[in-house]
Amino acid sequence: MRAAPTILHLDMDAFYASVEQASKPSLRGKAVIVGGLGPRGVVATASYEARRFGVHSAMPMAQARRLCPNGACLIPRFSLYREVSDTVMALLRELSPLVEPLSLDEAFVDLEAGGVAFDAETARATGKRLRADITAATGLSGSVGLAGSKMLAKVASEEAKPAGLLLIEVGTERAHLAPMSVRTLPGVGPATGEHLRRAGITTVGELAEAGEDELVRMVGRSHGVGLYRMALGLDERPVVAERDAKSVSVEDTFDVDLHDRVRIRGEVQRLADRCVERLRASGHSGRTIVLKVRRYDFSTLTRSETLRGPTDDPAVVREAASRLLEAVDTTGGVRLLGVGVTGLADYTQEDLFAFALAARGDAEAGGAGPDGVGATSEAGSAAGAAETAGAGAAGTAGAEGAAPSGGEPGQGTAGATVGAGEAEAAPERRWVAGRDVRHAVYGPGWVQGSGVGRVTVRFEQPGSEPGRVRTFLVDDPELEPSDPLPLVGDKGVGAADIAAPSRRAPEGAPPDEA
Repeated sequence: MRAAPTILHLDMDAFYASVEQASKPSLRGKAVIVGGLGPRGVVATASYEARRFGVHSAMPMAQARRLCPNGACLIPRFSLYREVSDTVMALLRELSPLVEPLSLDEAFVDLEAGGVAFDAETARATGKRLRADITAATGLSGSVGLAGSKMLAKVASEEAKPAGLLLIEVGTERAHLAPMSVRTLPGVGPATGEHLRRAGITTVGELAEAGEDELVRMVGRSHGVGLYRMALGLDERPVVAERDAKSVSVEDTFDVDLHDRVRIRGEVQRLADRCVERLRASGHSGRTIVLKVRRYDFSTLTRSETLRGPTDDPAVVREAASRLLEAVDTTGGVRLLGVGVTGLADYTQEDLFAFALAARGDAEAGGAGPDGVGATSEAGSAAGAAETAGAGAAGTAGAEGAAPSGGEPGQGTAGATVGAGEAEAAPERRWVAGRDVRHAVYGPGWVQGSGVGRVTVRFEQPGSEPGRVRTFLVDDPELEPSDPLPLVGDKGVGAADIAAPSRRAPEGAPPDEA
């Protein structure tokens, strides 16, 4: 524990939903739900307006729609979220060289290492200034926790939500934690919480009073010792600036179970290509190819193959993933497929073709090869309500708990896959709600919805007034997908910068609907 509350934890408020509200003027102050829009989609995050209706992350999207029928349900736009995150992280790095990002919207900062805070007063002033700088740069709000340890700083930021700041004075940690639920502590999930409740322990204070020996008896030595230390507010973990990447992966969950073996093989090869794109973008190559298959009954199988050298060649990864698929029984249907690469390195083996042939020979011979070809199986959870996706893809690049890595429609977050899905060729599926578009006449906008051969678009952009809505045929040649516009800020689009339509609207153009 430190002698002063100089560890800062920043957690942006309802980040994805807040970015959507900031970039879509008509949604400001409205209920916004971001996540997978397919039948198996889940909520990635919800605005505070939507949370009043009981909507929360990891909830099935169908349930969220029932609870909040007037909410705007949108796909995630990760390229925009990453851009905003980069702006926020840059502000944090101005404070200190020791910044430990946990995700796109969350990070620890060692203020003492940056020389900006050495006591409670300067720490509080730094936190206030940071919150103001973030709002000025992005238009968004974040909550700040300050304490003498990482655990307590995170507890403080959670208490400060939304848009607040809380500092826990050094020496008051145990008293501060005592009345809180045991579920407040990291690592205390529903199962451990219920186990402790049955023993009459529901608060952190009761946990501390139980003593280390009793907790070890109840939950085992490792967990028991850790719980006791946390209940006392003890946490010596330092802020770590760099977290080495462990793996890169992508996965798709399909609206309808896949049965066609040829289609399944094609999806695996498509995922392999996307995985390599992320692998190269992270500046890595990898030795172990991993295939994940979740079957119709929620059982999940993983198969892995270790090559003789690291690679970032899509042909090699496709071939390895296809070989792994041959060992998997897909009878009955497949609801999720994933391809990942582990054993990352910052270089690529030169003789990729030779290694590909060698790996193929090992597989045909039924052997493991010098470095081994592993195959493991794990029973999948039958928690259908928490099924991750509505037909899309998600991937993670980096250490456990690192920022979600994703793209545009078809990609999602850790723990929530989202996207375009099975009928990608159908025109309506190009126009998924929340997607950025541009019309040759009316300029930039976003899709409000589509169906029955038509797509409804609201034409507005960051910094503008709420825009008007028009409806087009889904195959209108003047309407096309586009990249997200940046938020208002140094690189954003202000109201005065909104360009006029590229040409006059033709006579007989559809009237505004709203």
